[in-house]
Amino acid sequence: MNLTDYTYLLNKPEAINDRYAQTLDDVLSSFPYFQSARVLKLKHLYNQDSFQYNYALKVTAAYTTDRSILFDFITSDSFVSVQKGLYEKKLEELMNMRVIGSEHVVVASQPQAVNSLEQSILTSIKEAGGEEEQKASEKLSIGKPLEFSKNEKHSFQEWLQLSRLKPIQREEIPKNTFPQQDEKQRKLELIDKFIESNPKIPAVSKEATTPVIEPVIEDTSHLMTETLARVYLEQKKYSKAIQAYEILILKYPEKSSFFADRISDIKVLQQNNN
Repeated sequence: MNLTDYTYLLNKPEAINDRYAQTLDDVLSSFPYFQSARVLKLKHLYNQDSFQYNYALKVTAAYTTDRSILFDFITSDSFVSVQKGLYEKKLEELMNMRVIGSEHVVVASQPQAVNSLEQSILTSIKEAGGEEEQKASEKLSIGKPLEFSKNEKHSFQEWLQLSRLKPIQREEIPKNTFPQQDEKQRKLELIDKFIESNPKIPAVSKEATTPVIEPVIEDTSHLMTETLARVYLEQKKYSKAIQAYEILILKYPEKSSFFADRISDIKVLQQNNN
């Protein structure tokens, strides 16, 4: 890729193909902080509806000096237009598809032993529960690119947070060693200084009442969106995702049935991943 090609892609990122994407990977392996190359690769993954997009978004944010610029970019019309246009085009093609004729295919009967074996295998797969989990994942669109709107900065920040916190390993700083005599003398001086100040602790009146400080519970339900619920789901925070959809049921009762179905599917994943 030469300078002319790269400049062209910067002005027309929807033109990125697989060949350019591979070249961008080579560039990023040598120059990981090349921010414009990262957002171009991110754009390509989004256009491809790739399952790698969500993770790549986190990596790109880690290499971005100003994440607000990245947020503005992924929520801009120029970023989302290609995928939306592609979806609308495919939908139109499906709606306008005409069936000219039909053909009835008859499958020849197979030996009873083969049918029995096939049925036994299918039954075993169903009993394993994998099929149910897979269907739930498909219905929840797990792995599909997350789409943030301009008013979803909170959801974007939540996605960039680490799903697991690792303990910080701190090196133990060796304590300064003092001679025993010097340490004893230092403590005696502190005691003498405390006595010289003549501290007095006022007596507590029996009639005095202890003030009760109630915890302030901040209502963050206005920040809840479907995207944020999906963020929790992608992070495998199933309890939070269920709570998110419960809040959405209260906010949008007209979609309560849809959200309730999502909660049911999440519980399937939760049960199989505990």
